[in-house]
Amino acid sequence: MTKTILGLSGSLRRASFNAGLLRAAADLAPEGVRVQIGSIREVPLYDGDLEAEVGLPQPVRALQAQLAAADGLLMVTPEYNNGVPGVFKNAIDWMSRGEGLAMFVGKPVAVIGVSPGGFGTILAQSHWLPVLRTLKAALWTEGRLMVSRAESLFDDQGNLTDDKTRAQLRKFLEGFAATL
Repeated sequence: MTKTILGLSGSLRRASFNAGLLRAAADLAPEGVRVQIGSIREVPLYDGDLEAEVGLPQPVRALQAQLAAADGLLMVTPEYNNGVPGVFKNAIDWMSRGEGLAMFVGKPVAVIGVSPGGFGTILAQSHWLPVLRTLKAALWTEGRLMVSRAESLFDDQGNLTDDKTRAQLRKFLEGFAATL
């Protein structure tokens, strides 16, 4: 039986290193595991008035359906100004609305990320902890992956080309998938 991991990148940039890391994760998933790449691109800014008028926007409902069907969630987070990207936090906030909150409870979640800087995404990954605790997600902490110095590891289209990083990502995915 195939296990499914919903993968979300917190970056909207076309040649995003984090989207590239997520694509590499889909390519490197262990046997019996599929990483389904979701998209936060069409999720509007949260607006309680909009929610009251029309309910959850279609892009949010689509992400909720993907989350409900997944055995785990892989969050691939950039780090902006030493924290989580607003667009990513916004998408998770929307996803937790209505019946979505229950979809996070007990859901295995792993957080990884890549940065052009020297510290990877250590602060952004740490900033996700109170959010994931509040959602009662089952954060997988047996492994960490914070990729630094992205320019030397990815090509111009944002594809991961570094073999050492690909091996680290494969090992991380194997560990996370084994817990699903």
